[in-house]
Amino acid sequence: MHRRLVIAAVTVALCGTTLAGTATSASATTAAPAVDCRRVKCVALTFDDGPVADTQRLLRILKEQNVQVTFYLVGKNVQRYPSTVRGAAAAGHQIGNHSWDHADLTRLGSAAVKSEISRADTAIKQATGKKPTTFRAPYGAHNATVRAAAGRPLVHWSVDTLDWKYRDTARLIRVVKADTRPGDIVLMHDIHKTTVDAVPGIISGLRARGFHFVTVDQLFAPNRLPSGKVTYHNRGAYRP
Repeated sequence: MHRRLVIAAVTVALCGTTLAGTATSASATTAAPAVDCRRVKCVALTFDDGPVADTQRLLRILKEQNVQVTFYLVGKNVQRYPSTVRGAAAAGHQIGNHSWDHADLTRLGSAAVKSEISRADTAIKQATGKKPTTFRAPYGAHNATVRAAAGRPLVHWSVDTLDWKYRDTARLIRVVKADTRPGDIVLMHDIHKTTVDAVPGIISGLRARGFHFVTVDQLFAPNRLPSGKVTYHNRGAYRP
């Protein structure tokens, strides 16, 4: 089933770390059931740019549905809503770094890029107790400077819902249900009410198709990645 690796094409130095491992990259008190994505249909739902006030509503929905997701958080928002981030981590959701203030990092110098990433790391660690193990570049924009500064896997997506553009709940449910295939990472933004509104329908639609919901770390747990340089191919095969 796990025939398509769904991280954007990018080469990074893992420095001895792996995408696999614990269920979350932040401390959690709720462990997810073990799922082998080589044998069952898995999907990783991801939410960018938060947290915002409505993230609490999303967390309640996910708890009711017993679904864990991955959040790529903006540092300045983490600083504003630390209790929300702490609660997300405690519920078993994976917490990732999405820069300090969502700048296009390819337009910045090395020192500025490092600051964007480290400041977000600090805010997340203060809220959860742990530094994020993965990074998602704002706008998906990366270059050699960004990859070097990240020092960890750059996780992008394979299903771009364009929820930020259309703000249409029914369309979002339809797109995710129709476009998702086993092993996909779905990009959404919980900063939009229409997206949070769509989550129950997305979950029920994918469950009806036999999908299991996992975090990014859980998605890649069967493939422990070696240290050194690793290339990830968007919707391609796993290639160490």
